[in-house]
Amino acid sequence: MSSTELDLGRLQAALAAAPRTLDVGPEVRRAAVATVLRPVDRDLEVLLIRRAQRDGDPWSGHMAFPGGRSDPTDADLRATSMRETHEEVGLDLGAHGQLLGQLDDILPGGSRSFGLVVSPFVFWVPAVPALRPDDAEVEEIHWAALGPMMRGERDTTFPFLYRGQTMDFPAFRVGRDDERLVWGMTHRALTSLFDRLRGGK
Repeated sequence: MSSTELDLGRLQAALAAAPRTLDVGPEVRRAAVATVLRPVDRDLEVLLIRRAQRDGDPWSGHMAFPGGRSDPTDADLRATSMRETHEEVGLDLGAHGQLLGQLDDILPGGSRSFGLVVSPFVFWVPAVPALRPDDAEVEEIHWAALGPMMRGERDTTFPFLYRGQTMDFPAFRVGRDDERLVWGMTHRALTSLFDRLRGGK
């Protein structure tokens, strides 16, 4: 996929449509993540983090977008995604990024079992400053090429053990081995972005 096939203009057009937002009650918490894209050579790359290993965190060690739960001090969910990105990787999206749009809301696990709804916001960052991970929350920062994922060249599965049964979830391999697999909520958000770029929405 060349830069003429996937560039800023195409992203803006794909993200022009309003996202599907979920109407949830006050008992369901809201969270937001930032899908940060940068141009590199003849492709685009997306910013991923590997979450730090922490007891009690259902996403401990996962490859993910920077983001987290909303805070009463946040003006809105976009502000949540920007604040969390700055806290987790040191990237000030207000100074260095351009908001392109919002993807559909996501229920982690495909249900309300987590009591959480996540809103992904897409940002364009043409020049990325040096990033610094928050050691308490982020184990690693990783940039992954979008083109190979969109073309299906990084498709794989992630075996997840749940209540004694192994289930294979669709995933993207973003490293040289199976240590960096994008699955679950982040995979669903990227798939939603790819569907839009293909004209599915």
